[in-house]
Amino acid sequence: MIEGIIGKKIGMSQVFDSEGNIIPVTVIQAGPCTVIQKKTLAKEGYSSLQLGLVEGKGVRKPVKAQIGHFKKSGVPVLKTLREFRCIEPSDLKEGDQVLVDIFEVGEKISVVGTSKGKGFAGVVKRHHFAGGGGSHGSMFHRAPGSIGASSYPSRVVKGMRMGGHMGSERKTVRNLVVVELDRENNLLVVRGAVPGAKGGYLLIKKGSFHRKAS
Repeated sequence: MIEGIIGKKIGMSQVFDSEGNIIPVTVIQAGPCTVIQKKTLAKEGYSSLQLGLVEGKGVRKPVKAQIGHFKKSGVPVLKTLREFRCIEPSDLKEGDQVLVDIFEVGEKISVVGTSKGKGFAGVVKRHHFAGGGGSHGSMFHRAPGSIGASSYPSRVVKGMRMGGHMGSERKTVRNLVVVELDRENNLLVVRGAVPGAKGGYLLIKKGSFHRKAS
């Protein structure tokens, strides 16, 4: 049994439940994925499957090492590869397909993605600082204020919240509920939002946390 699949964010929408309430959902293209490499407990020390996301366009000019790596699975060189833990013994082997039907409606999943990049941001936007007064001669509006003491330790301590690059970070959203499944088009509809922009790659994992393979 494999724990997850690679997907792409299509966008957000909304659906109605049985009582007529609006539910915000995210539509994800989950797969199809091909097993590129199988790692076992006896050989590599842990059990996992390396999956490749099948897309319309592959790698335009693959190198010889990439061609050799994909030769056993019998598929052309794919751009996106990710590794997922699995529980031995696994019936899947190189060249097998992993589809969206590994999930079920009502199941809780975790989605990992890269958040949207915001560029350089100050402390008010980046860390939600309150800032100073806006009038009455105040000269302290959106400045960070003191960042350390002069006598001791005479330096800025690590982790001090300051302005800087905001976004473009790996984020995990847990406990998302699967609302709908479209097996024909490999679509997964989950309740709530997931990290990243439209077209961004996602890792969709079963359960609300990452389980270690036994």
